[in-house]
Amino acid sequence: MTLTFYDTIAGIYIRPLQMDDSHSLLDLRIRIRSVYAAFEPRQYVSFYTLHEQQQLIVRRIHEAEQDRAYMFGIFNLNGKLIGQITLSNVVRGVGQFADVGYFIDPNEKNKGYMTAALHLMLKYGFQSLGLHRIQAAILLNNQSSRRVLEKTGFQPEGISRQLIKIDDQWQDHQTFAILVHEYTTQPIVLRKKSSTTI
Repeated sequence: MTLTFYDTIAGIYIRPLQMDDSHSLLDLRIRIRSVYAAFEPRQYVSFYTLHEQQQLIVRRIHEAEQDRAYMFGIFNLNGKLIGQITLSNVVRGVGQFADVGYFIDPNEKNKGYMTAALHLMLKYGFQSLGLHRIQAAILLNNQSSRRVLEKTGFQPEGISRQLIKIDDQWQDHQTFAILVHEYTTQPIVLRKKSSTTI
């Protein structure tokens, strides 16, 4: 059974990445490599090989089975992989929260796809996984990502000093978060209406 969430108005759907997606994921990773270098941890050269992308998918499938992380591809309605969105570091018990991270093909930016995908992932995280809080950490100068978070209801919470090493330098990050009651009480935006297929 494939878990798939659609936003047909925005023109995208998300679903967990599978082994059959490994070639498309590698192609996407190669396309975005230089554009996202200033925003992502530096990867080894071998990361940009089919084998490593297959291994990444296998790890994420196992992590989903263990309720630790959930990696979804973002697809346009023609079935082309245009991005990725992941809930990771899932904490249960008294925490009930997770981190969200994402990227999209630079050629598909400013079309509302990333915002729509994040809305779908929030719905999954809060309604299906029962999370209480979803958080994100972005570089201070990452204005595109900040706009996506703000449009989906995330609130800024503070600066995490030297949180992640980006381009071999420890970088400060702005923390954003949204709580389940904040998401469920957001005003309805007709453009974001979605349909779900399970």
